[in-house]
Amino acid sequence: MPLESNARIVKELARRGYNAEREAITLLASAPDSAAALESTVDRTPDDALRITVDHVRAAVGPDDAADPETATDSGPEPDPDSPTSTASTPDTPPETDRSPVETEGSGGAVRVDSTDGGADRVAPDSDVNPESTVTDGETGGSPDRRELEVGNDMTGRSTGTGEYADFVRTFRDRYERLSKVLRGRVNHRPAEAIADMPGGSDAAMIGLVNDVRSTKSGHWLVELEDTTGTFPALVMKDKGLADLVDEILMDECVAVEGTLADDSGILFADSLHFPDVPRTHRTGAADRHVQAALISDVHVGSDEFMADAWSRFTDWLHTPEADPVEYLLLAGDMVEGVGVYPDQDEELEIVDIYDQYEAFAEHLKEVPGDTEIVMIPGNHDAVRLAEPQPGFNDEIRSIMDVHDAQIVSNPATVSVEGVDVLMYHGVSLDEVIAELPEEKASYDEPHKAMYQLLKKRHVAPQFGGHTRVAPEERDYLVIDDVPDVFHTGHVHKLGWGKYHNVLAVNSGCWQAQTDFQKSVNIDPDAGYAPILDLDTLEMTVRKFS
Repeated sequence: MPLESNARIVKELARRGYNAEREAITLLASAPDSAAALESTVDRTPDDALRITVDHVRAAVGPDDAADPETATDSGPEPDPDSPTSTASTPDTPPETDRSPVETEGSGGAVRVDSTDGGADRVAPDSDVNPESTVTDGETGGSPDRRELEVGNDMTGRSTGTGEYADFVRTFRDRYERLSKVLRGRVNHRPAEAIADMPGGSDAAMIGLVNDVRSTKSGHWLVELEDTTGTFPALVMKDKGLADLVDEILMDECVAVEGTLADDSGILFADSLHFPDVPRTHRTGAADRHVQAALISDVHVGSDEFMADAWSRFTDWLHTPEADPVEYLLLAGDMVEGVGVYPDQDEELEIVDIYDQYEAFAEHLKEVPGDTEIVMIPGNHDAVRLAEPQPGFNDEIRSIMDVHDAQIVSNPATVSVEGVDVLMYHGVSLDEVIAELPEEKASYDEPHKAMYQLLKKRHVAPQFGGHTRVAPEERDYLVIDDVPDVFHTGHVHKLGWGKYHNVLAVNSGCWQAQTDFQKSVNIDPDAGYAPILDLDTLEMTVRKFS
């Protein structure tokens, strides 16, 4: 049977237990009889080899049949435009249409969506940046020796918490100390016990974790702050114009309040309220060449609704010349569907064993070009502890997912990719932010706005004791110490992106169609999308493969 595309060759090699260099795949695809070339290459490759190289292909098919990998293209049988594996000019075209790939330009703005009913326009979530994508003529990808990838804030293997009360005290003390440092440059902070001793009518400012927020009978708000010396109340008057900020306050986050003490010094009348926030002057990093990263999440292999065809179209596209600059794949959790995550989940599972789910995921990951740099973090459906921060899997599951030398790190983690700092967080706390804040500030239809709130609070999961479970550690790994250039999340299965103070916030959707459970809770997923980030310009194109 002919091998119609690079991805077909990758799948066939993966079935036989091999990875392969991108150039080797291209050589095999360009051979007059790619199926015979593959058979010959496999037969002649040494038994102890795990990766097919260009030299293996040349030795097997001979110099006459092996085209130059720099000029080789996907040849082979005449592509059928109705075939889901066609590599015609529309490599990611769904089987029922021959339209060009769905593509969005820029990092917000208008999204062009081509559909089988003739196409429709869709307005993307808001953005404060130019919606037109920037095209550069600089050096393209394909240069492994120029790649730079470093992981920070990875707590895998560093967990110290035992669950005792003292551990939680250390976590919140660390949170307070680090976030209060960000705020100390903006207010003349005094500890709670010192403010209590100040004379009435004095100007005062306090930094603390939010211990309580409640409204008074008169419609004002009472915000109680706690620092390492005690607690002190601040009253936000309804006519002060701070109502919008009070609406954004979450329990346990760190804020600063400035104001004037009452005559009896028992309360602070607030004049201003400050979040740690991201500086408006934040300057982003950039790669010094044209290179791209694919940002995806929530694959959910093992679910009845895992979109295998869309995934194959995505990986087929990654093998096309158009995707040559895509050298990195950043996956923000929920590789598999998991077991027992929600009620009656077993009725919606195609694969019921968690280890078999990871085996299947690994096979799908083999469809990605072998020289792609991959970084993965866990999510709430994965086989790790639910409490955050989540370590990056045990050795048994790591061995199953040992594909393409993927880096598996904790949730959250910071990944520096050729000078661009990407904060990867699965996003469970987004549920809580969306539930607690007004709809115009955080909603499932615009998940990036909820991400803006986490950037403003400089913490990925500020509220304790609610839906988001937090593990006590000596260090609060959920604090956003360094401002990222890109903030990448998943979890909510919705596509949304925009820029907040020059930080690109991206929620990348999912690869799972709507489940019965999602219908019951009114979740309509954005499935089969792959945001493609230009690391040299931080402009983004979203491609649809479903």
